Amino acid sequence: MLRRLLPENCEDSKTDNSFTRGNVIDPKSKWRLWCPFQLYRMFSWHRYGRFCLLMNCRLKSNGCLQLLLLTILITPILGQQQKFRVTPYDLQVLEGAEAMMRCEVSNQAGAVQWTKDGFALGFSAVIPGFPRYSVLGDRKQGVYNLRISNASITDDAEYQCQVGPARLNSAIRANAKLTVISPPGSIEIQGYAHNSKVEVRENQDLSLNCIVANAKPPAQIIWYRGNVEYKEGHRVDKVEETSSKRFTTKSTLDIKPNADDDYTEYTCQAKHKALPPDMPMRSTVQLSVLYPPGPPYIEGYTQGEILRRGQTLELVCRSRGGNPPAQLIWYKNGSQIRMAYRTAGRLSENIYTFTAEASDNNARFRCEASNVMSQTPLKAEIDINVLFAPTHVSITGSTEARVGDLVPLACSTAPSNPPAEIKWMVGGRQIRNATSKTTASPEGGWITVSNITATIEPNKRSLVVICHGLNMQLTENVVSTHTVNILYPPSPPIISGYMAGQIIPAGSVQKLLCVSSGGNPLATLTWFKNDKRVNSVIRTADKSVSAEITILANVTDNQAQYRCEASNSATEIPHFETTTLSVHFAPETVKIRVEPEELKPDMEATIICDSSSSNPPAKLTWWKNGIPIEGINNSSKPGLWGGTVSTLEFKVNITQEMNDVVYTCQSANEALQRSVHEAVTLNIHYPPIFHPPPSSTAVGVEGESLQVSISAAANPMSIVYSWTKDGLPVPSTSISNGGAEHRIYADGANLNFTKLNRNDAGIYVCEAKNSEGSAKLNITIVVEYGTTIKAVSENVIVNPGEDAVLSCTVEGKPLTEEHIKWERVAYDMSAKTTTSFMNGTSYLKINSAQREDVGNFRCVADNRVANPTNRDVLLIVKFAPEVDKSPTFLRAASGTGERGRLPCRAQSAPKPSFIWRQYGKELQVNRTYKYEVEEKKIDSLTYESTLIIEKVAPADYGAYECVVANELGKTTETIRLDITSQPDMPLSLNVLNVTHDSVSLAWTPGFDGGLKASYRVRYREASREQYKYIDSLPNSHKLTITGLKANSMYLFSVMAYNDLGKSKYLPDLQRAQTKGLEILTEELTEDPSTHNLVILGISMAAFGFLVVNAALVAWFFVHNRRKKAGSDNQPGKTATIEMYAPSSYNDTVTGETLSSVSEKSESYSNEGSQVEYTDEARKKAVSTYLVESTDMPPPRYQKDGTMPVVYPNNIVNARTLPHPRHNNITNIMEHRAHDDQILINKGVYIPSPSPALPQDGSYYNMNSDRYLSYPPMDYPPQLDFTVPPLPMAHLQPISQASIISGNSMIGSVGRGSGTLRRGIMRGVVPPPDVTQLTNTSMVGTSNIQMLHELHQINISNNSCSTQTTSITGNGSMMSTIPSSTSKQPHGILKDPNRTKPQQQLLSANLVGVGVPTATGSLQILNIPTSAGISGNLLMTTSGAYDPANLSTFNGTSGATLAYTDADGHLV
Repeated sequence: MLRRLLPENCEDSKTDNSFTRGNVIDPKSKWRLWCPFQLYRMFSWHRYGRFCLLMNCRLKSNGCLQLLLLTILITPILGQQQKFRVTPYDLQVLEGAEAMMRCEVSNQAGAVQWTKDGFALGFSAVIPGFPRYSVLGDRKQGVYNLRISNASITDDAEYQCQVGPARLNSAIRANAKLTVISPPGSIEIQGYAHNSKVEVRENQDLSLNCIVANAKPPAQIIWYRGNVEYKEGHRVDKVEETSSKRFTTKSTLDIKPNADDDYTEYTCQAKHKALPPDMPMRSTVQLSVLYPPGPPYIEGYTQGEILRRGQTLELVCRSRGGNPPAQLIWYKNGSQIRMAYRTAGRLSENIYTFTAEASDNNARFRCEASNVMSQTPLKAEIDINVLFAPTHVSITGSTEARVGDLVPLACSTAPSNPPAEIKWMVGGRQIRNATSKTTASPEGGWITVSNITATIEPNKRSLVVICHGLNMQLTENVVSTHTVNILYPPSPPIISGYMAGQIIPAGSVQKLLCVSSGGNPLATLTWFKNDKRVNSVIRTADKSVSAEITILANVTDNQAQYRCEASNSATEIPHFETTTLSVHFAPETVKIRVEPEELKPDMEATIICDSSSSNPPAKLTWWKNGIPIEGINNSSKPGLWGGTVSTLEFKVNITQEMNDVVYTCQSANEALQRSVHEAVTLNIHYPPIFHPPPSSTAVGVEGESLQVSISAAANPMSIVYSWTKDGLPVPSTSISNGGAEHRIYADGANLNFTKLNRNDAGIYVCEAKNSEGSAKLNITIVVEYGTTIKAVSENVIVNPGEDAVLSCTVEGKPLTEEHIKWERVAYDMSAKTTTSFMNGTSYLKINSAQREDVGNFRCVADNRVANPTNRDVLLIVKFAPEVDKSPTFLRAASGTGERGRLPCRAQSAPKPSFIWRQYGKELQVNRTYKYEVEEKKIDSLTYESTLIIEKVAPADYGAYECVVANELGKTTETIRLDITSQPDMPLSLNVLNVTHDSVSLAWTPGFDGGLKASYRVRYREASREQYKYIDSLPNSHKLTITGLKANSMYLFSVMAYNDLGKSKYLPDLQRAQTKGLEILTEELTEDPSTHNLVILGISMAAFGFLVVNAALVAWFFVHNRRKKAGSDNQPGKTATIEMYAPSSYNDTVTGETLSSVSEKSESYSNEGSQVEYTDEARKKAVSTYLVESTDMPPPRYQKDGTMPVVYPNNIVNARTLPHPRHNNITNIMEHRAHDDQILINKGVYIPSPSPALPQDGSYYNMNSDRYLSYPPMDYPPQLDFTVPPLPMAHLQPISQASIISGNSMIGSVGRGSGTLRRGIMRGVVPPPDVTQLTNTSMVGTSNIQMLHELHQINISNNSCSTQTTSITGNGSMMSTIPSSTSKQPHGILKDPNRTKPQQQLLSANLVGVGVPTATGSLQILNIPTSAGISGNLLMTTSGAYDPANLSTFNGTSGATLAYTDADGHLV
């Protein structure tokens, strides 16, 4: 009905809104709010008739309702009309504050709401969509005030309070505008921060732009200069709306600053009604106006003021004004003297303080002021007047004169202001008629000069002249004195110290003295040698002077004239005296000439020796290798310095072997017993000659590296090597130009293969060239490579009873029949097979092959170069089919409606055919969807056919027949198809492996019931009934059970299960015993009750160990001190030669270690210390060293691990030095290590027995050429001998009976006899080889046995040679030098000559030694065969020894005899 009451379309002229009937009933339409107003309009009186007509139409028969509506409409009209009690009014509010728009209605009848810019806000007190708006008041009182919280610019609008019509009351409305004001957001002078300084030049235009942003309404801008509003400059203001209802005001002020604006502040201030008056918004800048400074002025001196020299003056220059402040600079006579100034505000000041000098007189001082604004500097000047006296006077003129001479003299003053006067005093008398002249000085002031002439009178030795300079105004006087000496000549000189004809040997000292008396001044004495001045020592007395020279006579003094001259100022020609010396001198040099200079084989050369000058003439001799040779054409001629030059030559035919031969020429002056010599080494040029290599063939392994090294001798030694193969050169570098690596390259005489290939084999030619020619050498490279099976015969198929032949083709190097073999497990190869080999192929023949011969035969190729290779060859002998009857192949299972699979597997040769039957009827396979067959080949002999039944029905269950046939026969097997069920028990259970805590099992599965089966193992200890269970992995038939007890018996069983159930367990018949531990677990179990006791015991043991160590260290130092004191008092105590090696803890030796050992070395020579120094730890470590060769016998241990009793306790832990390998060379000592040479020369070293391994691994392996852990020995040069050392031969095993030819060889060793031994010190790091001489008794045959055990002796035919060293009276050996001079070793022993092959033993040669040996000295003897002992060294303390008579060894009481081995070591 209400919809019909409303018009179709209605416009509201007040709000410009419209609504229709349609949107009135829309609950979401805002226009529904206008419904009261429309009703009012509908029921207005002028439309009453229309309304009644409508109502009559709608309510025809309802008269009561019509009467009621009429009563409701008429009642308001008859009452008082609604009106505004408080009409809304315009309101202004600050942004962020609260605005209250008031509206109060009297006689309210209609609904009240507020609108904003025509948008109705609604009748609710809480206005939706406007959280900051709310209507406050009282509906009963008609109060409807609109409150707006936190007003913003968006709230700036026109609001209307509307009261709707009701009960014949018309609608009323009232408007009010809300203005929201906002203060400016910022103020700035564009381009400048607040309170910043703006620099501008004077009278330069400046624009200041002030911006006040985001204000509402627009802000006003006020400019201030200082604190006064500034209205003078040109100003432009502009307002812009930057955002909705926000405005930015810009003001530009144009000014032209001057000097008065300097330091002036310009302020821009915003004026806005939203800003509080006490907090103005401002932005300020300060102007810095650049302008020139004011003129400078000077203070501190008045023009015309007079200063004295030395007076201090302070000149102050100031300048005011200017921006920046003025720069002040002082100048003196145009030169800058000071530029340091200071400023205070706009005042600049430069103070120049100085002491007045003569140079300041009439000087002009100028001060200049300037800054960046000055076009030219401003100046202020003053001139200074300074008075000063002369600083000195100077007299010029001769200082020497003869009697009667006229001497002119001049006196001049230093500059003076005013000019100075000059006064003369000559010989004590004033000169009054002297003239003077005054001139201006360029330094300021005046210079006065006066000249006089003085006459020299007799009977005086000197004339004194005095000059005075006086400044009369300043009353200052300066004086100068000049002395003129009167000259007299000296007497002639006299020479003493040498008599004519006296002979002076060259090198002696000769003194000559020259004396001269009288003269004024005294004479000056000068020595000359052949007109060349010689320095001398001058001594002066009252009336004489002497000059002495000291001559170290040399060749130049022979016939040299020495002259002494005496002179002074009175002599025009010096007085002199001469003497001539006669000197004998030896030749200084010898020069050797070889003609021709370039020597080649097969030519004759002349070698000439020229001796330098000698007086008397020298005697020349030629030597070769210490042997004199005859010379020819001995001649002489006059030489330098009055001597004679001598020449001697000889001729020789040149051969190649003479290269590097040394010839020596000696020139001797027999009168002086002095000589010089010179040597020449022949340099014979010859082409290269290759040293024969060990082998012309080099063998390498494929894939490994190989280096072939050869060498050639030539002269010159600049040899160029080149390698070729098949005429093609081998690259000389390992890297090609492209960066790739060459696998084969030559490095000089070395041919390198980084990775051998079999194609590298062949002949390589090395050519060596030098300037004299070339030589070639062929090297054959053989490359060995592992075997590779290139081909085998394919599956060999034969009929039963036929012979089968299998082949295997192999490639390898080397390759022979022995490198290929055939094998087959569990097959007797020797019974039925034979093999043959031809052209790299091995053939295996199986005789009369049968069914049991079917299978793989393995061909194994191994030439021991690389890993063996093998391949299987299958032999097939034809046989009838054989069906696999395993449970898994005899049964199958499937669910109803599922696909069933029945496998049938058989072995056959040749390939069989499969036929499937059911109930004796062949199935139609692969013809319908029901049956399908899949066939596959498992291996060469095994075939499988699978019958597939689709959608298994109950009728499909049952037995099926699989018929397998080939040309040799057929067989039939029944296979059942059942419905799926639980699995069967596994068929068997086996134990694969047993450890101390685990057992590995494997089982043979049974029928799986047609489903995937899993397996569970149960086990228990045999002594217990409780089982433990463990499941295997899916599809696995193996299992390892861990965590078992050691040494225990376990029982095992297994079962199978699937989704339909499980099988029974196998009987517990399978058992296994775990292994026991090597270390019982009880030993590893900690007993808590004994824990504290163990800790206490360990602590006590550690404390005791520390106490023992401290006692040992204390004993060591005390013992060392006593020994040192004893060695100082006992000259016969044993001396020690020490050899050091690394400790057992490290194979390297540091300098500190050697130093510390060296300091304590004397303690190792104690005679009774061998027991204390035994190292048990080193005994136990002996067995840990590996010996690579079999030529070194192992230690002879007893059953308890100790050494045999024949070994003395002092050598159990001894070490064996490296044994050098010898070549067949003349002098073996040249190839020995330095320590071996010294020890053999001295004959004092005894090695340990060679069979015993060293305790720290320091030994020499005779087979592998290894040297381990031994440093070299360095001995002082005093130990070297001029006598050539003895050549030695290695000792070889012989029978004990051949050691001696009589008891006299060993004899009885009496008390005091010496035996060398060594020991090891306990507790400290010992030197591993300390040779000691101690007293030990060796008697009877046990001594012979001990010697044989230590070193078995080799008998060879040698001559006799001797060496001596000193022996003390009691038989102990003493070193010939103090132990303090011993040098410490420098590094590990590296003797390159030790690697040479030991192929031949050397025979000792007789070396003549003309050295007398006194009783008590030790002699090392090489006994000839005729003496009864073949080629062994003997040591004796006997003074007399006859090599032909060994009885001389026993001729002296107490003589001892011992043996040495091939290295000179006493055994």
